[in-house]
Amino acid sequence: MLEEKWVNAIACLIGVVYSSVSTILKNAASIRKVGEACTTLMVKMTTTPTLTMNLSAEMSGQINSGVSEEDQRRTPEESPTQSPSLSSPAFPTHTVSGATENSYLTSSGEFETYFDNERIHIPESENKLFSFHKLWAFTGPGFLMSIAYLDPGNIESDLQSGAAASYKVLWVLMWATLLGLVMQRLSARLGTVTGLHLAEVCYRYYPKVPRLLLWIMVEIAIIGSDMQEVIGTSIALYLLSNKAIPLWGGVLLTVADTFTFLSLDRYGLRKLEAFFGFLITVMAITFGYQYGVSKPDQVEVLKGLFIPGCSGCDNRALLQAVGIVGAVIMPHNLYLHSALVKSREVDRTKKEEVREANKYFFVEACIALLTSFIINVFVVSVFAKGLFGVTNHEVHERCVSMNNTHSDVFQDNDELVDADLYKAGVFLGCTYGITCMYIWAVGILAAGQSSTMTGTYVGQFAMEGFLNLRWKRWQRVLLTRTIAITPTFFIAFYQDINDLTGMNDLLNAVMSLQLPFALIPTITFTSAHKVMGDFRNGIFTKVLASLLSLVIIAINLWFVINFLNTTLNGQWWAYLLVVCCGVFYFSLIIYLTFFLVAAFGINLCCNIPMGEMLALLQSLGTSLVSKESQNMSKRKSQSTIFDGL
Repeated sequence: MLEEKWVNAIACLIGVVYSSVSTILKNAASIRKVGEACTTLMVKMTTTPTLTMNLSAEMSGQINSGVSEEDQRRTPEESPTQSPSLSSPAFPTHTVSGATENSYLTSSGEFETYFDNERIHIPESENKLFSFHKLWAFTGPGFLMSIAYLDPGNIESDLQSGAAASYKVLWVLMWATLLGLVMQRLSARLGTVTGLHLAEVCYRYYPKVPRLLLWIMVEIAIIGSDMQEVIGTSIALYLLSNKAIPLWGGVLLTVADTFTFLSLDRYGLRKLEAFFGFLITVMAITFGYQYGVSKPDQVEVLKGLFIPGCSGCDNRALLQAVGIVGAVIMPHNLYLHSALVKSREVDRTKKEEVREANKYFFVEACIALLTSFIINVFVVSVFAKGLFGVTNHEVHERCVSMNNTHSDVFQDNDELVDADLYKAGVFLGCTYGITCMYIWAVGILAAGQSSTMTGTYVGQFAMEGFLNLRWKRWQRVLLTRTIAITPTFFIAFYQDINDLTGMNDLLNAVMSLQLPFALIPTITFTSAHKVMGDFRNGIFTKVLASLLSLVIIAINLWFVINFLNTTLNGQWWAYLLVVCCGVFYFSLIIYLTFFLVAAFGINLCCNIPMGEMLALLQSLGTSLVSKESQNMSKRKSQSTIFDGL
């Protein structure tokens, strides 16, 4: 019986992997071109002696001119009309055949960029100050964005913080949501003003190698989030079926259900947005029901929200508080929001329309994130009331008295409950009745499915923007979902459910590391005059966004360091690997920071003693260097890295 189970499971997995490989092979030509281009540039970087000076000039020139290396090589056929709302052009100064109105990426046939053929019309209104009719037309992108604040990883982080620190970290959740709102506002403004999403802007202004590295980081975040959604969905199915659907079976089912929901996209954008609204409503009802049944202390909830501090908290509670920040602010969500706002008809030649769109998108984002915040408060409060300071023995006794078939998940010992998505559902069923367990599972299922759909979108946006590749949506989701389910499947098949749910901590740490690669480009381009024109960030916004980003990055790095300290177990090779990855990681962050400083209009001069360097090279008798020295003698003795934007 066991051998038959293994054969069936492995056969299913092989079928999925085979389908994914077939998809990749169909697109091998496009991927090969990207690889050859990368190889060529890497050869140049290792063989060109003047790379240091050329690279600095290239970085400054691309940002200041607003044209990337690829755009400079394209043949101009017509120049776009400069927007009267901007004091300088927000896009490259030439385009190509087949380019869309707001994008210089070519598109054709079935590979057209999202929203090219369907944009929501914005009605006119006599009330220029505020119109609910217009707000309804702009409603949609913010709620799709807010789903990332409600994915299974966030829900697990919420319940763990409640179990570890009671109500004392609710203020952290509130401020993390506010920080997220600040960054989502910048992301939405970038897409609204330029008509390009963040990945497309990166394609135009970053050199090729850093841009490809940035794409890899974003893909890691997307796959990490996708794995959390797979875990959440499989646990929900496991609970709903009362163990009839095994965990590995639930993992494989997530492939099929994703394609089912992708078919909804054919019925129009507004219907798809309505479906997402329905899923958010399901989460609000299910988690709100748990809140009503458990009846947390309302005074303690208010204290936790508005009184900062965590008196009496141990290291476990502090780690959970930090984990909330990493779980709430998702790196790929900034790329998603900047793309979703392109779905509305906005005349970017009219400054007032752009300003109005920014206003309504911000109002909608506030409402959406307020909704997600309330749902998160429900989850934290339920488990602050039920699991804070509770031992495994206490919950085990309740489950045995209720004849719950999942009671074995709680060991009969005096250790505090180490909560996760599965244990949380079992606890609710043992404490408030079996109905609560099934309602909890429905909420987790809605969270997993909604996050799966938004992950599919952001994956397509990243591929189109960073690589200028056009894949069908089912091909894209098949690739990312296969990558996500492979390790998840083997853990679910060979290990138990505790190992599966424990992956969420690792995945939160991985996504925390990717956060700078979304925050830094967002602040850079929204502060750049050549990109945003008159809508660029002001001094206050620049300072605020930069400080918030530093705080968020520092908090997440502290969380990752603590996580590594508890998992490496003194293995020297693991520490060596971490150091090597850390050098690469911080080098890329510093490189992106140079662009950020340039976007702020700050000139950085690199005082390189070029005369001494050339004299040293000339002593080697290299003819190439001799030619270069003749040319260099005509230049300034100092090399300016950035001239600013």
